[in-house]
Amino acid sequence: MDLSFQEKSLWLMFVSLVVVFAFYFGTVLPSDAVDVMPQQVAIFVVAIVGLVIMQIAGHIVIAIVDRRTETDERDRLIQLKGMRNAGYVLATGVFLALCVALISEGNFVFTHVLLASWVLAQLVEIGSQLFLYRRGA
Repeated sequence: MDLSFQEKSLWLMFVSLVVVFAFYFGTVLPSDAVDVMPQQVAIFVVAIVGLVIMQIAGHIVIAIVDRRTETDERDRLIQLKGMRNAGYVLATGVFLALCVALISEGNFVFTHVLLASWVLAQLVEIGSQLFLYRRGA
């Protein structure tokens, strides 16, 4: 299975998002907090820094191994379809976060539903693109 630069990049982003946010949510969610605490913000910052480092290092390796980075009309169409799918997930997640804000006390649950919907939307976007690349769309 010969992957293009774009597919390798998508796999890197997908795996790094799963790893980093599994760590983050696994660390922060077993909490009975009502509001977001400073230590949770610190864990979030560490997670984001880790995500950035993983993606920069991974893209450097991919760029060294595969120098064919040009895109064509097919790549742009696949990207648009992925963004469309992610938009539906994100809109649903924002609506759910607003509903949660109305029924919950504090900002902890609201913030994490909103963050989880953003992460899920990113995973749907990348997953859709990977599916379309493998399908040959």
